Amino acid sequence: MMIVSPGLFKHPSRSYSIVGVGLLGTFTYCHKYKINRVSFSSFIPSYYHCHATLSTMMEEVKPEFDSDKAAVLVNELRKTFNSGKTKSYEWRISQLESISKMIDEKEKEIVEALRKDLSKPELEAFLSEILMARSSCKLALKELKQWMMPQKVETSLATYPSSAEIVAEPLGVVLVISTWNFPFSLSLDPVIGAIAAGNAVVLKPSEIASATSSLLSRLVGEYMDKSAIIVVEGAVAETSALLEQKWDKIFFTGGARVGRIVMAAAAKNLTPVTLELGGKCPAVVDSNVNLQVTSRRIVAGKWVCNNGQACISVDYIITTKELAPKLIATLVSVVEEIFGKDLMESKERSRIINSFHFKRLVNLLEEDKVSNKIVFGGQREESQLQIAPTILLDVPEDSMIMQEEIFGPLLPIITVERLEDSFAMINRKPKPLAAYLFSDDEQIKRKFVQNIYAGGMAINDTILQVTVPTLPFGGVGESGMGSYHGKFSFDAFSHKKAVLYRSFAGDSPTRYPPYTPGKKKQIKALLSGKLLNIMLALLGFYKD
Repeated sequence: MMIVSPGLFKHPSRSYSIVGVGLLGTFTYCHKYKINRVSFSSFIPSYYHCHATLSTMMEEVKPEFDSDKAAVLVNELRKTFNSGKTKSYEWRISQLESISKMIDEKEKEIVEALRKDLSKPELEAFLSEILMARSSCKLALKELKQWMMPQKVETSLATYPSSAEIVAEPLGVVLVISTWNFPFSLSLDPVIGAIAAGNAVVLKPSEIASATSSLLSRLVGEYMDKSAIIVVEGAVAETSALLEQKWDKIFFTGGARVGRIVMAAAAKNLTPVTLELGGKCPAVVDSNVNLQVTSRRIVAGKWVCNNGQACISVDYIITTKELAPKLIATLVSVVEEIFGKDLMESKERSRIINSFHFKRLVNLLEEDKVSNKIVFGGQREESQLQIAPTILLDVPEDSMIMQEEIFGPLLPIITVERLEDSFAMINRKPKPLAAYLFSDDEQIKRKFVQNIYAGGMAINDTILQVTVPTLPFGGVGESGMGSYHGKFSFDAFSHKKAVLYRSFAGDSPTRYPPYTPGKKKQIKALLSGKLLNIMLALLGFYKD
């Protein structure tokens, strides 16, 4: 199987050196590709939209980290897991404390890596990456003992006398494949859950965010238990080699089409998967809202949030024809207040991740039926990988910008006659990861929650739902499967084992053949719910 990554094709001839922490020290991997021609297909997801296929002219030097090396790595991790080391409360706590210490001590290095990869402003890097990972770790440290405790449950009279419990046990050796848009927090957050649940872990960070990937590899090797927690860096070859192995769980963050590839690989070994994908997240704006607050929160959920490169970012707005001009004017005012009049000079926004994604976004803007719909912004500078916050009005629903996940600073606004018309428009598209509503109408809120299908929702705000650890974060349908955050992360990497305890007392002859007429009466009494007869039957007082 070949997984194509756009990061691979940034230069026509390039040698990659990949360094990863290994069980016995450090692996150094190297692979070279000489690409004479790159053609395009539709095989990579919209926001991984490289569309690259390798020509037969490509010469490849086999990388050091191949399927055989991956198999050795997994076998060593399985030995560690089978030893019981990772199951103990003490080991789990020690590793979580190490992550917390790592984040505290290396905060400046983390911010610098995020600046190199995405030009993330320092405060944004702290809030969306460092604080999110730190909060997840602290919550796991605080609650782990409670999460690990067997959960007592009631039993039925049919098993009297008995007791029962649900035991959370680790799945085993798990693979976490993370993405580039929040390369630190989206790498560590699932790893924290996997460690809390007692698993051995391999983390494969995104090679597109190369500075953060390299930093994670070095820091995990420095702070964590190398016999149970490994980072493997690399691109196509390394990811393919890892996916060929048998895992006890695969956790993938990325796009739907690559998610299908991951799921197909997992199916060969019946490996369970969590897929954190994305989709076109709508924001519906009612006419009765505070426009200033609404606009600030939409701007925060679009351009402040990694410049729109987020799976929960507002992808498009639906509002009434009457409100649209006022909403646009207020959005423009807020954007200029936050980023300044000269949008291209602002240092308060992340840049586009690479030139491929820059060109992809420009293509969305330059489509014939879209290019004349820009009402604000639209400026771009490829050398800086910057596109100004851009608002478009009433783009056709069949345009590329309304069919693909945008994953960038472009924001279409679609108008409808009645707000309720937006519900059908949203539900015609695949189920998004998030849906947002701004309204003071309780009936509209209720209808929105009941009738819109999405992974999660926020009413009168954007993106903040992911910061609530008591809420599950995950998609549905095209936007993913499974969830995590808080205890849901622990559960995502645990098997809930059912355990029934019985004594040797109360062994009723009713359950054993031969089933005589008298026993049939006892069974009927048991099924009818007559408490006295049930108790007598179970205690063996009925005689044939």
